[in-house]
Amino acid sequence: MSTTESALHAHVTRGELTFRQLAHFVAAADEGTISGAARRLQFSPSAISASITELERALGAELCVRRRAQGVTLTSTGALVLDKARRLLADVAELSYAVQGTGSDMSGPLVVGCFATLAPTVLPRVLDEYEDLHPRVSVDFVVGAQDELGAALLNGSIDAAIVYDMGGFHGIRTFELYEARGYALFGENHPLAAKEFVTMEELAAYPLVLFDQNPSTRYAMSMFEARGLVPRVRHRTHAFELTRSIVARSDSAYAVLVQRPVNTLTYEGLPIVEREIVPPPPAAKVVFAWAAGVEPSPRARALADLLRRQYPAS
Repeated sequence: MSTTESALHAHVTRGELTFRQLAHFVAAADEGTISGAARRLQFSPSAISASITELERALGAELCVRRRAQGVTLTSTGALVLDKARRLLADVAELSYAVQGTGSDMSGPLVVGCFATLAPTVLPRVLDEYEDLHPRVSVDFVVGAQDELGAALLNGSIDAAIVYDMGGFHGIRTFELYEARGYALFGENHPLAAKEFVTMEELAAYPLVLFDQNPSTRYAMSMFEARGLVPRVRHRTHAFELTRSIVARSDSAYAVLVQRPVNTLTYEGLPIVEREIVPPPPAAKVVFAWAAGVEPSPRARALADLLRRQYPAS
């Protein structure tokens, strides 16, 4: 145990800290301002500020620098305390949930992250079955970009996530749900739409509508790089359905996507054509992810068990 950690332990054992102080400090760190923490916790800003001052006095260390214009900036000690405060508060909450019930009576919050393109096809089924099994669990979800979800796992703001594993994970554990592969997407009048299969060389001759959301971007670009090709990017989009809609209206543009909705019509009702790419591109693994070194809550473990049943090949 480090000198700083020993000092923190000594203060805790003297009973000089309160969970209220820790909760106020964590909220201020998360929100970046005292006023933001006050709105989140429904306390006055002066009460939040005083609570943090009490915590600093109890620990004998400055945890953050508070400036009206710049908000809250953590010191090095504050960053250490923040991590341990999150764990303490989570443990206390978990103790309360454990007393309230287990199994079908399990209760408490569960926050699940999901990569944007996976959410419409994966989340509804998961939520429907999970809420039937555990009606007292309050399930919330965050849909976003892969990097954002990875950061949220590590800082504890979400419990687990359903994402693509295309490398680049650090401090995160996973298990595989299923595999998917990239394919080409065309409007019905595109010259390549009449072919049974297409090659990357054929695609590179036409303008690309790039779904620009990592890891999808890296995956698509790596397919061209593997063949020594450079795509002609006409448009970049951050929305999956917008990508499909632009392609459907074009006689020349195409997209390379991984997620395959059952519906082969755009929001406008225009047809789109999917074609396999040869040789087949590398598989993209869809995984269930959680932070390494953190014991998942019973609610997160129940979600993992459900996903293993829904995707038995994993």
